[in-house]
Amino acid sequence: MGTVQKAHEECGLSYNRCRWCGTASFRRLLCPVCASSELEPERTTGHGVVVRTAVVHRYTEAARNESLVRFPEGFVFRCQVVGAAPQMVTVGARVKPLAGEEPESSGAVVLELCEPPAQRDWV
Repeated sequence: MGTVQKAHEECGLSYNRCRWCGTASFRRLLCPVCASSELEPERTTGHGVVVRTAVVHRYTEAARNESLVRFPEGFVFRCQVVGAAPQMVTVGARVKPLAGEEPESSGAVVLELCEPPAQRDWV
């Protein structure tokens, strides 16, 4: 059979799942629970939820957003969220991987908002 991947499989992030305890982890050499080195690569569904967010001004002239994002597979990872002003990314916002961006190539995980932030009339 061929090795053609479906479009929905290509959009997710690649992570590892421990063969022994089933714990999902992202960018780890050993399982964070049982320290096993027997990790199998899998792909996420692609969507996550922001659980913590901060605006960062370090090392760049422009402000950027760094958020902790929880994925449905069970792991949390620090990512950069784009698609809105850094201060407009809120806890509970749904995010997805940036189209055409593979995190292994750039070193940083960049996600974008699934829905644009709500406009405030009073601003």
